[in-house]
Order: sequence, then C-alpha cells, then structure tokens
Amino acid sequence: MCEQALVAAAKQGQAEALGALCQPLTQKLIQTAQRITRNREDAEDALQNAFLRAFIHIKNFDGRSSFSTWLTRIAINSALMTLRKKRSSREISIGSGELDGNGTGWDVPNPSANPEKLCAQRETERILREAICELRPTIRQAVEFQLRELSIEETAEMTGVSVAAAKGRLFHGRRALRKALFTYTGT
Repeated sequence: MCEQALVAAAKQGQAEALGALCQPLTQKLIQTAQRITRNREDAEDALQNAFLRAFIHIKNFDGRSSFSTWLTRIAINSALMTLRKKRSSREISIGSGELDGNGTGWDVPNPSANPEKLCAQRETERILREAICELRPTIRQAVEFQLRELSIEETAEMTGVSVAAAKGRLFHGRRALRKALFTYTGT
C-alpha cells in the first residue's frame, strides 16, 4: 500500500495501517531520540510516547509534509519533553544515603550547596575582585580580557601589544592575584 492509502486507513482508526507506516521508521527514530536523550531507555520511552501521540493525533495530519517528517517531529518533541521531565525531577540513588543512628531509616544527602562553602567562595571572589582592582592598569586590562575568555592573541590585539608582552602581563597579574589569595588564606 502507498503512504497516502495507509494514512487514510490510519485516520479511520486502523492501528495496523499506522503500524505499517511507523515500522520502517523505528530504527531511524530511535537513533534520533537517542542523540537527544543520550540514553537508550529514555529514547525508547520517547519513541513509545511519540507513537502514542501519532495514533491519537493522526486525524490532524494534513499531508503538507511526508508522514515520516511529521512523525520525526513528534519523536523529537517527545525526546525533548523526556529531557525536561528528567531535569525537573531529582533522582537520588538508594545506596547513596546512610542509615540513621537507629539503623532504621535513611539519611538522604541534601542536594543544595553547603552554606559555608558558598560563603567562602563569595569571600574569595570578593578578595579577587579587590586584588584585580589594585593591579596596574595595563596588567588589570590583560587579566580582565582573560576573564572574558579571550585567547592570548585576542588579548594582545585588544591591548595593543605583542603576544609575548600580553603573556608577561598575564604572568605578573596571576602572580599578584595568587599573592593576594595567599595573604588572605595563608595557603
């Protein structure tokens, strides 16, 4: 049967016709979904969901594109939805917790950041910002360009010096910043 006849039959509720349309595309759709989800099981779940959606919404297929294009788009959207659902729900391995003092329940680790570490990180960032402000203007400029993740060549071009001079300025800037952190932390 041709694609148009199979689509017409599927629109009338014949599941076999939809199966005949979907079967040749299954492997390609699994690969497409797996590229998105990066997980075979999630890709299979997404494809199963895509087939269900195609069955439910086959009456909305208007034929402006080929059936394979329409089904591929549904599979891609389904894989993206699978990713969104996984991001929104945190999974904690059962084996990662420890028994509480009574040996009866599990002490599940808190996934939020440690407040002490956050405070120490903010303090380190403050010290680095102050130390950067105290650098000589030519060295500070080179360090700031590096913080913007520019290459050494781009930094040299932006500061109007040779690559060797830019490397020298970065060396002196990093050394001054290490010294400022050492003075503060003592390590």
